[in-house]
Amino acid sequence: MEMLRRSSVFAAEVFDRSPTDKELVSQGKALCRDYIHSRLHRAGIGWTKAEQPGTLAEVSSVLLWLGDELEYLRPNVYRNVARQLNITVASESVVSDAFLAVAADIFSTGRTHTCVTWGKVVSLYAVAGALAVDCVRHGHPAMVHTIVDCMGEFVRKSLTSWLKKRGGWTDLTKCVVNTDSSFRSHWLVSAACTCGHYMKAVVLYILRE
Repeated sequence: MEMLRRSSVFAAEVFDRSPTDKELVSQGKALCRDYIHSRLHRAGIGWTKAEQPGTLAEVSSVLLWLGDELEYLRPNVYRNVARQLNITVASESVVSDAFLAVAADIFSTGRTHTCVTWGKVVSLYAVAGALAVDCVRHGHPAMVHTIVDCMGEFVRKSLTSWLKKRGGWTDLTKCVVNTDSSFRSHWLVSAACTCGHYMKAVVLYILRE
């Protein structure tokens, strides 16, 4: 009985405590792999999917649903991303630089201020999925791992503090409480429109290098 009590206390402490930076990064990468798998599957390209634990599986489902909504609203923004950025997907450094540049621009509202919203997070995952499809279609499936690693790096540098304040990735599930279409259009359309703007800006940024 004492052992059972200790086990229950330990379990409560694990679920009640705030996630660590390492956990948030690992979860962010796992969500990215799931998102990419979904987009590759939709494009008719086979890919191995790792099963996620219960809570993360729920977050992944919500992320994919919101991504579907976002991509439906502005399909041209999240299609042929490599061509929009005018990059070759044969180079790991080029793919990494391009993805991180898009990520930085999506979340930047000025030279020194970074604004994070779930709409922008979903938008970045949509970009990751679209870019991964481009890479695999052009014969460079290894770049999928590069994109996942880049997502992890961006989460580590730019999102962990924000995620901690919101209690972790599970906060995303609150975005589907309201199913009214006007709610979706409020932040999803904004995310789609701004991402299209950032894509154009990043093309100019990359061409200057």
